Amino acid sequence: MTLRVGLVQTRTPASHAAALAHVVPLVREAAGQGATFILTPEGTNILDRDRERLLPRLTLLADDPVVSGLRALAAELGVWLDIGSALVRREDGKAANRQVLVTPTGGIAATYDKLHMFDVDLPTGETARESATYEPGDRAVTADIDGARLGLTICYDMRFAAVYRALALAGATVMTVPAAFTRPTGEAHWEVLLRARAIETGSFVLAAAQGGFHEDGRGTWGHSTIVGPWGQVIGRLDHDEPGVLVADLDLAEADKARAAIPALANARAFVGP
Repeated sequence: MTLRVGLVQTRTPASHAAALAHVVPLVREAAGQGATFILTPEGTNILDRDRERLLPRLTLLADDPVVSGLRALAAELGVWLDIGSALVRREDGKAANRQVLVTPTGGIAATYDKLHMFDVDLPTGETARESATYEPGDRAVTADIDGARLGLTICYDMRFAAVYRALALAGATVMTVPAAFTRPTGEAHWEVLLRARAIETGSFVLAAAQGGFHEDGRGTWGHSTIVGPWGQVIGRLDHDEPGVLVADLDLAEADKARAAIPALANARAFVGP
């Protein structure tokens, strides 16, 4: 079976209204090219690294205007639309970085809260403390779309191979990696990590990214990428500008890769040092 996928690369603004106006034409473009599964990046609904400005503007998922607008758009276009993540308020008042899989009728099929918080001090002097703003999730999530089982992950998760192994063992053959990757780490590690996760699990990896320099001053790497189960790059945007990447996935290739290199089956339990 072949699945035509579309990755949307954005430069999300710092307000919900502007973010929706920015992403809708790109989703329409991907659907216009025949994509039936469309993935947007991390932080699709709003991006602002100033937590004092950001937190008061976050809403519950059900009330988020970008999520609501994209649910209506998915129903209009009749496509699966994976909102790579929406920054939202939880019922307990804390914030979450949440992926939202929308059905072709506009319903919500699954959600996933980012497991790993990006708390780092980079050699460039740039710092990040996601845990100061967001409450991490506590479980991995798979979801079924037409003919494929997805493994849902977000950005920094890609550095934790155990998550992808668990998703693959649960039957996922297509891994989503929406991201807002920093430029220094993106240049050094983006593609090699995506290809490694694909090779290790014999899975397709779909990485839709934020790109360029944003209103809040952050810089993101862009270069949205689709990797096949053998580690081959099927498609890539070689820039940071907003755009769309569409490709056809032969879903049988995942089974072939796993049969050729049965690493999932060959792994053994062991006692640590």
